[in-house]
Amino acid sequence: MRLLEVVQAGAVPYAEALEWQRSLAQARIDGRLANDVLLLLEHPAVVTLGRNAHSDHLINRDGVEIFEIERGGDVTFHGPGQLVGYPIIDLSRHKPDLHWYLRTLEEALIDALAGLGIPAERNPGYTGVWTRGGSRKIASIGIHVKQWVTWQGFALNVMTDLTEFERIVPCGIAGVEMTSIERERGKGKGETGLWDATVAAVVHGFAGAFHVEVTTSRTVVTEIRPAGAAAD
Repeated sequence: MRLLEVVQAGAVPYAEALEWQRSLAQARIDGRLANDVLLLLEHPAVVTLGRNAHSDHLINRDGVEIFEIERGGDVTFHGPGQLVGYPIIDLSRHKPDLHWYLRTLEEALIDALAGLGIPAERNPGYTGVWTRGGSRKIASIGIHVKQWVTWQGFALNVMTDLTEFERIVPCGIAGVEMTSIERERGKGKGETGLWDATVAAVVHGFAGAFHVEVTTSRTVVTEIRPAGAAAD
């Protein structure tokens, strides 16, 4: 069975995480990285603009860094309380099909949310994961692929301050209502153990959706991590 190395990296500035992904993806392309990797982390407040972003979808840029990046999609917010996942996956070893990959990412997150007691689903015509019959968006997905190796990935709102999404038109979808695991579970702010439970559920979801064996750590092939990046 294929192996997926899951790295729980903690809080990582966006610029550092972006270079880390690019380094790992190139190493996977070159054959210097033996296994697929899933980086799980959290960012300080930042807005990213994908290749299809429209400038008028960024409503308020005050107080956040802005990055124009190579992923598909429109505008996305990342911040504290949001679990961000960056899969570095060689699709040629799974299925070299971008549609399959996007649907499998959604499946992994839908399964993870089910494990947390939250019914979730796809919303026809959109990429991502939704709740309440498709009326609330809980996870955003935007990817980049080079020579069938992926980077970028997903953002799952766990305990995210949802008012931060008022600074953008999330994913360019007018009128979209964003939600979080905390909100959907309805147990109030600061639910004990929610972050760790979410990480465990996402790891389990990936193992099932991608049919991989999982190992977890807080470090990854250190010589591939960008210079100056501190490992836990």
